[in-house]
Amino acid sequence: MSLKIENVTIYTGRGDKLVESAIVIEDNKIIAVGEEAVERNAENTMDGHGKTILPGFFDMHIHLGMDGIADPFAQIATDSQATSAYRHQANGKKQLESGVTSVRNLGSKWHIDLAYRDAVAAGLVTGPTVYGSGQPIVMTGGHGYPLASEADGEDEIRKVARQTLKQGADVLKLMATGGVMTPGVDPGSPQLSENEMKTAVEEALHAGKTTASHAQGTIGIQNAVRAGITTIEHGIFLDDETIELMIKHGTVMVPTLAAPYYIVKNADSGAIPPHAVKKATHCYEAHKESFRKAVEAGVKIAAGTDAGTPFNLHGDFAKELELMHEGGMTVRAIISAATYDAASVLNVQNETGSLEKGKIADFIILSEDPEVSFAAFRAVDTVYKRGEIVYVN
Repeated sequence: MSLKIENVTIYTGRGDKLVESAIVIEDNKIIAVGEEAVERNAENTMDGHGKTILPGFFDMHIHLGMDGIADPFAQIATDSQATSAYRHQANGKKQLESGVTSVRNLGSKWHIDLAYRDAVAAGLVTGPTVYGSGQPIVMTGGHGYPLASEADGEDEIRKVARQTLKQGADVLKLMATGGVMTPGVDPGSPQLSENEMKTAVEEALHAGKTTASHAQGTIGIQNAVRAGITTIEHGIFLDDETIELMIKHGTVMVPTLAAPYYIVKNADSGAIPPHAVKKATHCYEAHKESFRKAVEAGVKIAAGTDAGTPFNLHGDFAKELELMHEGGMTVRAIISAATYDAASVLNVQNETGSLEKGKIADFIILSEDPEVSFAAFRAVDTVYKRGEIVYVN
């Protein structure tokens, strides 16, 4: 059964904007976009006058096992595996309803994100397409250790990397530096070494997988980039040398601007662990400046929220887009960072991530044009996944 949606504005995800255009889908695929779609007939036609269509969003950094409560590590410590699985499903649904049809989950205890991914793919539950890391790989006592696999030295890292890949991970997550949420570690301090990370990258490449590195401090970011990491997560303390290194290596930055924003905004709540408030407050302005400089220099960006961290709720993807806009990105660049460019990081850009003939029919309908009103990103009217409506506002 084919469906044509006509009289719409379309952002393809690759920088193009089509006005008074159309899209035709059949089963789970896009069969025509633009002029070809305008001229083509379909079994069903819908008038989308005043609406805007975008590819389904990718949130490239989330934690489905965390709800965004003030102390997520306390939640992880008390959850059973079954409770965590239910939490993944509830949070996945919130992501889908915000227009996020694909997520990259970068850290779940017990590798539950991988089981949730398989349940979605099998049709057991409704949720976004999941690309998961399982448990992150950290040094002993490193950032995020309550939900991670701890390993030290190249041999141990190689063993754990292989074990994580055996579990079915799509991406290996490694901690290059300390972080905000873990007590007793400094966000600016290096953790896993360049050689340790290089070992994990090698194993991921052998398996045809990608890598991501939590990296906040300058030295740790440089270590990760030289190690061949696919994406730098956060990138809080960037200097000119580090930015040049990222451009040279083609390293993608996933900024997660919403994570420190919500901690600083809610610092006076009294509920967030004091160590996290202190560190986030210290990092906040540097993070914004680093992002601005990276964008200006031409570092590749993919959108990710770090949803699940304090007060950083699943389903609030639009806040990250707003912060990216404040940091100097245009609307079309933001759309690309949240769609095609994100898909490219995962090496799935030939199947999804843009509105092009032959691709999977993951797309969203907005009530407004985001170039006319940036608030349009919060006006999600309908979400289609694989050609099926999965949410109507």
